[in-house]
Amino acid sequence: MLNINSITKGIVIDHIKPGYGIKIFEYLKLNKADFTVALIMNAVSEKLGRKDIIKIENEIDIDLTMLGFMDANITINVIENEVITEKINLSLPDRVEGIIECKNPRCVTSSERGIVHRFKLIDENKGRYKCEYCNQIYSWEG
Repeated sequence: MLNINSITKGIVIDHIKPGYGIKIFEYLKLNKADFTVALIMNAVSEKLGRKDIIKIENEIDIDLTMLGFMDANITINVIENEVITEKINLSLPDRVEGIIECKNPRCVTSSERGIVHRFKLIDENKGRYKCEYCNQIYSWEG
């Protein structure tokens, strides 16, 4: 039997698409954490069928824009004294900067250093973004 205790103070990243939990875990560098973290993969979900969950027993700053970009259906639960005090539902950000890189070799961001990669959301249903410099289309594929 799998038993993971509730956390006293921290955050729970819930409703992660199955298989994406490890990507978020790695992005947040939780493998280097000196506090308690738990990655639960393929948990049963009434809403989604299956989901991943990350529990973090600590206060940390997390990039909600990046998490929304990786999986817009994620829910962030802020926990204090084992009670959810805040629930944040994420969505795809309208713009992302410095999170992904343009893959077009002719884009100015590929030839000149120091330029921040900027993308604008163009199709919310498909999660497609367009490079603001060269119009290269990008979508998160995990």
